[in-house]
Amino acid sequence: MASRIVTKEEMLQRVAVFKQLTPSSRPLVDAVLPQFNREIFNIIGGGVTEDASMKVPITAVDGFHMSIIKAGPKKGSGLHNHTTVEVFMPLTGTWSVQWGDEGENELTIGQWDVISIPTGIMRGFRNDSAEEAYLLALVGGDDPGRVAWANNVMNAVREKGFDLDDKGKIVEVAR
Repeated sequence: MASRIVTKEEMLQRVAVFKQLTPSSRPLVDAVLPQFNREIFNIIGGGVTEDASMKVPITAVDGFHMSIIKAGPKKGSGLHNHTTVEVFMPLTGTWSVQWGDEGENELTIGQWDVISIPTGIMRGFRNDSAEEAYLLALVGGDDPGRVAWANNVMNAVREKGFDLDDKGKIVEVAR
């Protein structure tokens, strides 16, 4: 069976050069809270990010979205849920992954370890390293849907004057 011919120009549309990526410092609404401050580099597809201004270098989504998360010590994400599987692999540092309705369960994973979190499970993560660290994140599906945030996370976000619009994008609201 002969393979399809792909030109160099077509292949260049499927390349992301990390040093040319611009991360979002407010990729998801929880990042307005200091403990969830992080940057996300979307690489393949938009994933579940809520920042309408994010640029995605590889828009051809073939069943998954890929991002790299950069976070300082003790920073991570608020408890949330997806309708898709989410996979994490620390590229540097040590990270903890929490899960359960209240985040009552926790595992620590190190560089190159992988955890796959099934659908319908509340989850969060945190950089447990003493220095800034990077985490690879994959979200399954062509359309990963939207994040469902834990009530305490969204209540704290709203107290800071932010919310999500009807398209699931971050907006400032009057307090």
